Amino acid sequence: MLCYVKLCASDMKITDSVLRSFRVARTYRENSQKVNCVDYSPNGDNAISSSDDDCIVLYDIREGKPSWSLFSKKYGADLIRFTHGDAQTVVYSSNKLDDTIRYLSLSDNKYIRYFPGHTARVIALSMSPVDDTFISGSLDKTIRIWDLRSPNCQGLTNPLGKPVCSFDPDGLIFAAGVESQAIKLYDLRAFDKGPFASFDMSFNRICDWTGLKFSNDGKQILISTNGGLICVLNAFNGSVLHTFSGYNNSKGISLEACFTPDSQFVMIGSEDGRVHVWSTESGMKVAVLDGKHSGPINTLQFNPRYLTFASACTNMTFWLPCVDDL
Repeated sequence: MLCYVKLCASDMKITDSVLRSFRVARTYRENSQKVNCVDYSPNGDNAISSSDDDCIVLYDIREGKPSWSLFSKKYGADLIRFTHGDAQTVVYSSNKLDDTIRYLSLSDNKYIRYFPGHTARVIALSMSPVDDTFISGSLDKTIRIWDLRSPNCQGLTNPLGKPVCSFDPDGLIFAAGVESQAIKLYDLRAFDKGPFASFDMSFNRICDWTGLKFSNDGKQILISTNGGLICVLNAFNGSVLHTFSGYNNSKGISLEACFTPDSQFVMIGSEDGRVHVWSTESGMKVAVLDGKHSGPINTLQFNPRYLTFASACTNMTFWLPCVDDL
């Protein structure tokens, strides 16, 4: 069993030195092709991955090992998310056959429901943090709103471009990064009226926006790109707080970035298998961690409850802080 430190007021805080102390605790080679997505359950006890070899793998974080796997050979497995408050069900998007989103029970390996509607690949999937609602963004240039209890789309908006999207921490607002040039904010209760705020953006290099996330405090928005830079924005007025670069991505790969749970740091993997970390307060790079990945780190997620994070290329790696270094 691996020893994880719980993230709470009485335990170890996330600091520059703690982040610099992180080391690889376990590496698993369950996949033959690149891992597309990693997500943690809301309680932090499980992680799940989806990959280009059509395999979905569930990891037990407390035991530090894979506990279950299945193949989605017919549909493929691209983006995957645990549902709200439940470590036994997930929704995932396909990269084969069609663009239907599927709702899967992990306990009995059965589909609970299908969510058809998109006519092109789903490129964003975000669960509400408060209820059974989720949103999806697609190359068909729509954002659809769903309820896990119904196969019917609950709402649709056309943001006028390719959208990456995400809920805010309160589940009341969602943001859309549209056509790699604008942020649009929607009130979930009045999305049909269009965005209540819109911020035009321009970066100093040409790149596609590949992901969008809110910080847990709701004050910042993180934009991932395929152009060797990520950007942190003020979530209320769209002003650019920081632009981070200096990590390898010469091939224009979609590399996922994330906030730490305390909203104080931003992390991203790189083409050469290293993890780069910056402070959102100072804007300074605070750590570069070598996970000995065999290829680009496509996806990276920090655990919402424990002091650990996961990074993945074709291999899945779990990290822990080294207390002896502190």
